[in-house]
Amino acid sequence: MNKPNTAVLVIDDEELVRDNIEDILMPNYNDEEQENIDQAFNILFDVPKPLLGTRTRGIPEFTVAKAPNGMEGVKLVKKAVENGTPYAVIFLDMRMPGWSGLETAMEIRKYDVKAEIIFITAFSDRSIDEIVEQAGQNVGYHCKPYAPEEIIQLATKAVTDYNKLRNLEKLIESISSIGLNKMQLTSLLKNILDQLAGSLDTDLALIGKLDDDFAYEKIISIGAIEEKINLQELIARVKSIDIEKDEVIQVDELVLARLDTYSVFAVLKKQERLKTEKMYMLKLFVQNAAQAIRNAELNEKLIQKEKLSAVGQVIGMVMHDLRTPIKNIKLMTEMMREDGLESDLIDLIDKSAEQASLIFDDFLDFIKNTPVKKIPVNINKISWDAVKQVEIRDGAADIIINVNVPDPLFVDGDESKLRRTLSNLVNNAVDALHDRKTPDATLNISAEVQGDAVIIRVADNGPGIPDEIAGTLFEPFVTRQKKNGTGLGLAIVKQFITAHGGNITVKNDQGAVFLITLPL
Repeated sequence: MNKPNTAVLVIDDEELVRDNIEDILMPNYNDEEQENIDQAFNILFDVPKPLLGTRTRGIPEFTVAKAPNGMEGVKLVKKAVENGTPYAVIFLDMRMPGWSGLETAMEIRKYDVKAEIIFITAFSDRSIDEIVEQAGQNVGYHCKPYAPEEIIQLATKAVTDYNKLRNLEKLIESISSIGLNKMQLTSLLKNILDQLAGSLDTDLALIGKLDDDFAYEKIISIGAIEEKINLQELIARVKSIDIEKDEVIQVDELVLARLDTYSVFAVLKKQERLKTEKMYMLKLFVQNAAQAIRNAELNEKLIQKEKLSAVGQVIGMVMHDLRTPIKNIKLMTEMMREDGLESDLIDLIDKSAEQASLIFDDFLDFIKNTPVKKIPVNINKISWDAVKQVEIRDGAADIIINVNVPDPLFVDGDESKLRRTLSNLVNNAVDALHDRKTPDATLNISAEVQGDAVIIRVADNGPGIPDEIAGTLFEPFVTRQKKNGTGLGLAIVKQFITAHGGNITVKNDQGAVFLITLPL
């Protein structure tokens, strides 16, 4: 553990004051002389009590430097920072020849924004608000005359606050380099934000994420801040801020960091305006938190890629072994029909074989990231294909399915992949409506041209997307507790749409609503 910084600088034009504070913080007792005084005290008063006493347990061992004016004090501050041995606490007289205490503090802040400054003065023509505004939030104010105990208490509290913030600062700086998964990282960020909020005297804080599509995701919050702020107004405010990549800015109580594909922002709710000198800690936190979040996401994507690679190898071997048996199923059902056997069961066998082939194709196309082969595709036709495919599913007969798509409505695309995309969304909706026994279950498929794009909408009146997976819905191996889910369905959908140069989003609006945008 690093030794705490207990370095103190006293800047005062009165030598008596400088020496007095030094004597209070660094009492220089002669042990032999002290012992003689204690013995004399005991003889005279018959009370075994030292006259001066020793340093009280818990009081830091201070080191003290002195300067007779502001200019000399700033030189010492600058030199200390350059040497990597900054002062933790600076006692500063308000009225001095040359630079006043406030002017000196403002000069000090050019080199050191972290030191705790304590003004010691008999009187001042400056209000405490003005002092804090110009010298920073980490300042104190004490009037002369003072008692030795007061100086000790002020210095002890100041070095404690200083070192607590420095330890927190080191922890913040380390989070961007720690390899954690999202759950572990969220727990760590919550702990750090709790400490940081405490140092800034607030118990209300929020950290959120906004991607390039302006989709909002809450990362962590402290207190009931979401009840105290207008979240939509805050998100709109974040959207309106122009910020460069890898930049961190502060706008009042809001701190915003911009990365490659998203922004991370934090807001702390206080009664008064937050001051810059301590807010730099929040800036540092947001910057490192954003990097840590990105690292966690990249790490999870790497793990997913490794999983998919392993799955790909296994599926490749399975496909080699099962391709012929699956094709033989179709041949056998055809032979059964040629022998005069007709049955709904045979039709079901055919459908099951086709479904098995499609599942294999989905896995392989996803793993290999197969490029699309574009031809004119009629969205109306593939919408009805998806509906017909789902009609034989359990519970489908109890669901009202509406298709409101112009015929024809063409886009350039891979018909097989677009058909499977819609089939996947329709199947998911039917499962959700059926499993939750949704009253008056309804599924609406619609499409329209907007500018140079086609917007396809698949909406149901079911339970919607659970909050806990809303932000990861299109990632591999994320399921909605489906009985037969592989965790790849929506990841495949996302990949197919992206391969077409399009985009897919989801929201809850009296059920789940998927919006697909495809270029014309």
